[in-house]
Amino acid sequence: MSDMFKPTENPFAGAMAQAKTATEDFTRMFSEMKFPQTMDMEALLTAHRKNMEVLSAANRVAMEGAQALGRRNMEIMQQTMAEMGDGMRAMASTEAPQEKAAKQAEMLKRAYEHAVANAKELGDLIQRSNGEAIGLLNARFTEAMEEVKTLMAKAPSLKQD
Repeated sequence: MSDMFKPTENPFAGAMAQAKTATEDFTRMFSEMKFPQTMDMEALLTAHRKNMEVLSAANRVAMEGAQALGRRNMEIMQQTMAEMGDGMRAMASTEAPQEKAAKQAEMLKRAYEHAVANAKELGDLIQRSNGEAIGLLNARFTEAMEEVKTLMAKAPSLKQD
């Protein structure tokens, strides 16, 4: 296993390091290439840097969303286990069978309602996180298309007269 993918390392830090390395490699590769004077290479490299920054930001948002989802899921699990313990203690009481059955039905109803509410909450967390990450990417894509239009408008005509 390579050092970059050690299980103890923060996966987000590893992804950021890979993105930085890829950006540096891309920049070096394009700076060494000889292109005809038809495009503003500095503007092209700047656009690429912006793309990588937004991609990193979107990854960060997605990672933070996954962490928030994991934390909330753990909180829900702890709450469920506590409620289950309370329910088991209530079932162990010396009440009449009809009262126990009524409590059991109420406990099942509450458990179902909590499960539905928790599933909705977790789904909303995922949707919000993904929406924010996609929003960043969409905004950058729109900006990049405008940059391409501007670059093409500034480039000398390639027509042969």
